[in-house]
Amino acid sequence: MSDSWPPGGVDPLIESLAADHGIDAGRPDVETLLRDPRLGRVAVVSSFGADSIALLHYISRVRTDWPVLFLETGKHFRETLDYVDAVSERLGLKVEKLQPSFQTLEEEDPDGTLWSAFPDYCCQIRKVFPLQDALEGYDTWISGRKRFQAATRHALPLLERDGEHLKINPFAMWSEENISGYIDRLYLPRHPLVAEGYPSIGCANCTRRVAEGEDPRAGRWAHVPDKTECGIHLGPDGKFRRR
Repeated sequence: MSDSWPPGGVDPLIESLAADHGIDAGRPDVETLLRDPRLGRVAVVSSFGADSIALLHYISRVRTDWPVLFLETGKHFRETLDYVDAVSERLGLKVEKLQPSFQTLEEEDPDGTLWSAFPDYCCQIRKVFPLQDALEGYDTWISGRKRFQAATRHALPLLERDGEHLKINPFAMWSEENISGYIDRLYLPRHPLVAEGYPSIGCANCTRRVAEGEDPRAGRWAHVPDKTECGIHLGPDGKFRRR
């Protein structure tokens, strides 16, 4: 349930946290983990996607002082931007909207069509680089990824190392039913596009509706069959390393 970097190495902080909060024993106490002072400076990173409100609500019960970083790529659905504002107000979140460099966009994507020709690079300049810059001020960041979301995430650990940062995936082992039950039980508002056939929501240009029976993430980057991630979660050895 924990993962060190480099693979096979020993990460003293992860080993200690995993032992102290029941992760190694298979009985993780996530709430006490999130209150552990050894996490240092912490930020929550959220896409405000289909089921993001579950984790955002969970975090808001544990910590009210952590900022929530939202990548405002300039390509989101209008519904997503409205949802960010609505959820932030309802949960009392301190949201910081991270935007790509204006100069970089002027030089690399002046007509706004980079997503079509070079989607990986579009994700780099609109998501990866802004997040890397913002995380320089933090020791730990919280991610909303779950194992059930994709085959590439089936072994997702609760604790992992992302370069110099500790990364926590509090809902890594939650099932889709667990998430839905949490949202329904607390009457939390879902992203409005979920009801319109979007079980996974990213930028408008690169997200389509999903047909019945399709993988929930089939609508993400459907025009690029080999692309499954934007790059912010590829880790310290990923192809989106910033030089």
